[in-house]
Amino acid sequence: MRFLRIGQVVLSHDVHGHGSGKPALCFINSLGTDRRIWDAAVAALSDDFTILTFDKRGHGLSDLGTPPYRIQDFSQDLAGLLDHYGLTNVIVCGLSVGGLVALDLYRSRPDLVRAILFADTAHKIGTPEFWKARIDAVMEGGIESVLEPIMSRWFTPAYRSADNADYQGYCTMLVRQPMLGYAGTCAAIRDADFTDVAGSLAVPALCLVGDQDGSTPPDLVRSLADLVPGARFAVIEGAAHIPCVETPAQFLTHLRTFIADLPGD
Repeated sequence: MRFLRIGQVVLSHDVHGHGSGKPALCFINSLGTDRRIWDAAVAALSDDFTILTFDKRGHGLSDLGTPPYRIQDFSQDLAGLLDHYGLTNVIVCGLSVGGLVALDLYRSRPDLVRAILFADTAHKIGTPEFWKARIDAVMEGGIESVLEPIMSRWFTPAYRSADNADYQGYCTMLVRQPMLGYAGTCAAIRDADFTDVAGSLAVPALCLVGDQDGSTPPDLVRSLADLVPGARFAVIEGAAHIPCVETPAQFLTHLRTFIADLPGD
């Protein structure tokens, strides 16, 4: 676990294999989670890649900063981390809001981005009315007040078992996120529309989604794939919004195939 000040915030992060000369891979977590959702991916891939994971501002052990946020705040934080470690030509994997961050990183710093895996995300997510209701609910009743509807979107019914200790752990991860950080990120998603950026993307892209995703359903993720020139689209069976947790083997198979097919490899 490492900490680094980028601008006015200190970001909690991990970097594996720095200085090894291996291809660079960066994972960006979703709203209400921290970088530990990528543990299975890091364990499986760290022999072959330099890997950066981090807690977005307002999440995990990173500073709160000044919410509400813009997606640009997150992408600038990430660019600062990549610059600090001298990482360029990075394969970026963004889950949910992480996909929006990946799009803005490409918009502002295309030199950093080799390819993007868009996991359970889109160029525009939800409506202003949806996000206003979510922010109001969280500010009035805390994250606990929206736990059940969020979990029903994140995970399949089979995973949401009272006997599944992992599921209980991810419930705890969500409710322990800073309330202002969560609400501030909701505001960033509310205000984000990367339709034009998606349409101008000039790096390889894979749009991947769980077949039971209740947050960014397959049709929405497919609409992103339709926008991005040359993008691939794939569905993971038996997964919802966070396939890297619920179905890590299938997720990693898609990621490895995508990377293996990149030009120059």
